[in-house]
Amino acid sequence: MDKTGRNGLRIGDLISGDFQKKYNTLKEKHLGILEGLPGVDFPIDEEEKAWMLAIEQLKNYPFVDGEYFIQDHIRKGKKVLAEGAQGSMLDIDYGTYPFVTSSNTTTAGVCTGLGIAPRQIGEVIGISKAYCTRVGGGPFPTELFDEDGVRLQEKGHEFGATTGRPRRCGWIDIPQLKYANMLNGTTQIVLTKLDVLNDFPTVKAGSSYLLNGLSTDQLPFSIEDNDIQPEWTEMEGWNTDLESCKKRDDLPEKAAAFVDFLEEKIGVPIKYISTGPERDALLVD
Repeated sequence: MDKTGRNGLRIGDLISGDFQKKYNTLKEKHLGILEGLPGVDFPIDEEEKAWMLAIEQLKNYPFVDGEYFIQDHIRKGKKVLAEGAQGSMLDIDYGTYPFVTSSNTTTAGVCTGLGIAPRQIGEVIGISKAYCTRVGGGPFPTELFDEDGVRLQEKGHEFGATTGRPRRCGWIDIPQLKYANMLNGTTQIVLTKLDVLNDFPTVKAGSSYLLNGLSTDQLPFSIEDNDIQPEWTEMEGWNTDLESCKKRDDLPEKAAAFVDFLEEKIGVPIKYISTGPERDALLVD
């Protein structure tokens, strides 16, 4: 809010001559906001002192102009790997608004976050689980409320690492995957947690939506406001462990058929397949 309100503090402000003035102005703004809210028990003097000490510690590090720093490395032929934060459907502009985060989580965020031009982006690697999860509220067309949903949650250890908060689980959603690939210009995909589906007698994919009596693979303006019913593609499960698989060709026939189906539907090559949490449990095509 401070950033879009044009009065936020930036790292460069820490070494500017009017940092304290900018800080005090911003502090007074927020104290004014708090006056209109129920009482908040917050030890501001104590926390402010600790924060200022941390500021002094930060000043010990060299400051750089990030956009020039990155561009200099690119000119020198260096490779730059940018990792996206959160999922594409949480993008402030193109996600499931208003159940989104406050930034661009798509490839566009690489340009705005690092100060590089779109044409400088090379490979775009998309990462997707073999099923679908969501944290907190928001639309989830393929969500499962039965024992299969619980099973996905338990087998996939779908609980927050810090809070232990359970993630909502469901079958993979093809329309959303195609939408995310379109927005990001994905060139290859990493399919993770395929092993979580090892013991399911059948596996499913939401291959399209039934919306107002019509079948579509496009996301509507608002998923939440529409009565969307997934149209399922059901396949036989492989009912076997994948530990012995060292390459894609080693996958059991039915597991390979599931991966081939996803690849055909999504239209982007699946180059990596994760069959477990270990570093070597990654099949590279």
